[in-house]
Amino acid sequence: MTRIGHLLCGMGVSLMALTVGLSARADDDGQFAQKRYSHVLLISVDGLHAVDLRNYVAAHPNSTLASLSSHGVTYPNALTSAPSDSFPGLLAQVTGGTSKTHGVFYDVSYDRTLFAPGSNCQGAPGIQPAFDESIDKDKTSYTGGGTLGQPLTQINVANLPLALVNGKCVPVYPHDFIKVNTIFEVIRRHGGRTAWADKHPAYDIVNGPSGKGVQDLFTPEVNANDAVTGADYTTGFHSIERNDLLKVQAVLNEIAGKDSTGANQVGVPAIFGFNFQAVSVGQKLAKGNTKDPQDAGLIGGYADAAGLHPNNGLQLGLDFVDAQLGKIVAALKTARIDKDTLVIVSAKHGQSPINLALRKAVDDTPYTNAPDFAASADDDAGIIWLKPQQQWADYLAAKAYILSQKSALGIVKLLDKDELTRLYQNPFTDNRTPDFIAITTPGLIYTGGTKLAEHGGFAHDDRNVALLVSSPSIAPKTINDTVETRQIAPTILRSLGLDPDELKSVRVEDTKELPGLSSDQHAQRD
Repeated sequence: MTRIGHLLCGMGVSLMALTVGLSARADDDGQFAQKRYSHVLLISVDGLHAVDLRNYVAAHPNSTLASLSSHGVTYPNALTSAPSDSFPGLLAQVTGGTSKTHGVFYDVSYDRTLFAPGSNCQGAPGIQPAFDESIDKDKTSYTGGGTLGQPLTQINVANLPLALVNGKCVPVYPHDFIKVNTIFEVIRRHGGRTAWADKHPAYDIVNGPSGKGVQDLFTPEVNANDAVTGADYTTGFHSIERNDLLKVQAVLNEIAGKDSTGANQVGVPAIFGFNFQAVSVGQKLAKGNTKDPQDAGLIGGYADAAGLHPNNGLQLGLDFVDAQLGKIVAALKTARIDKDTLVIVSAKHGQSPINLALRKAVDDTPYTNAPDFAASADDDAGIIWLKPQQQWADYLAAKAYILSQKSALGIVKLLDKDELTRLYQNPFTDNRTPDFIAITTPGLIYTGGTKLAEHGGFAHDDRNVALLVSSPSIAPKTINDTVETRQIAPTILRSLGLDPDELKSVRVEDTKELPGLSSDQHAQRD
């Protein structure tokens, strides 16, 4: 173990939270047969910890999750990306890589070469591109102001960052921001139909650099106004379910061979899936929306330190997800494709803390008030970029300033240029890598509000997510090896009979398939 590993373990921070990718190099104990499945359904239950899956299955033996586990491989020590925000969390699953290769550290991060929207590429480069609801044409509407199933119609080009390309100032769409290809591009190039559904039109990023990876990308805006409450969908336990149901219906349409809107018969995708937000909101939201009678008396989070007893708002979200998974499994059976479909249930990120006694709300103004900081992302970790023109001159002073605020900001370890170069890229030569990453006390949240938990950082509760790979032909098994969610990508390609090395991140980061899914562990399908 390295010096930094010993230090972090002494602080209760896993070395795996930093040494991104090392465990993923453990070889599988076998190989898939050629094209084991015709379809892969990938589902991200955002916020779902490994312990949530284990506890739910134990407490609900007749649940859909229990049924999927009874013919699936469960990985209780699966880790999502570090940082653990939604973009890098999903990109791990669909590229096979980390921020080291795909270049995305956060949904709202930084790029030293880009220009501000509306600037015509004038002035000094270096901005904080926002790939969230702020780029929608109408962020108050779940349509984003465009046509669902056509995300580029939902994006206001005037809100996009700009780049100089061959001397021309051009808008940077989310798909332009990612540096490597995705499973959708690989599968589509081989003739497979591709589909995905997610929470913002900005999830155009999963299209990959070609901009054409996903043929059917369904993106209802999650931060739009719910028709029942008139407030953001994420402010109510039942509101978020109504938004999730839009994506569930899209997938049910796709299982029936239609497009996400249900308007056209196109055939079942080779790769498709979506994310749930109900569990994430149930973990973060302190209490229900007073404008929704159904939310009366509901509270979020967990009632105990081990997560054995979710409070009623979170329990509602867990039960909702399980019920919707039941509809999806039933639809696969009705369509007679259940035996030809590999179902993968995981999460982009977890949520910290599970133990609400550890929750500590901290003011982040020492980051935002620092004059040399160009940007920071700090839900429950400090990710800091310096202004490019001051990076060389002020680096040591900036480091000294952060360390002077160590106690106020709850920092247990500050990663500087040398450590970040080993983990990702050199921030002095790479346009995306942060100058510093501050790892914080577990349970700390940078907020002045009432939210109970957050994600994005390096805490165990942020990273130890659910991972279940299921199909009727798989014998039940639990694999306790540490794995990473980026291993999902090569596993998907191999299961469809494609070469994982067609993914750049897989090649560069040497990402292996998930263990325990070799052909000798599959029963013969009818």
